[in-house]
Amino acid sequence: QVQLVESGGGLVQPGGSLRLSCVVSTSGNIFSINAMGWYRQAPGKERESVAGITNSGSTNYADSVKGRFTISRDNAKNTVYLQMNSLKPEDTAVYYCKGSFTHHPKYQTYDYWGQGTQVTVSS
Repeated sequence: QVQLVESGGGLVQPGGSLRLSCVVSTSGNIFSINAMGWYRQAPGKERESVAGITNSGSTNYADSVKGRFTISRDNAKNTVYLQMNSLKPEDTAVYYCKGSFTHHPKYQTYDYWGQGTQVTVSS
């Protein structure tokens, strides 16, 4: 019923930029797409929140990425973006997209995850 597909990861040198995309596909009984977010998980570490955006456009960021990363969403295209600038080796991780969706007919809300995209920052 809900599918999130990330793309845009890759290998980049320190100081470089990448833009991640998360395309949302839904079928049938979705009442609303609510908050969306980007998370990351580095080897041997727990998954952590990177950035989030509400359906009205309010954003929040982890302290470690403030001023470097920008989250945005295009509701018409059902797509969420993460623009990453001034990348550092410590940004290396698998990046995941997560979305909150409310379903008909009982207006139950569930979270869904994408499969992840690898970002490697290295010279």
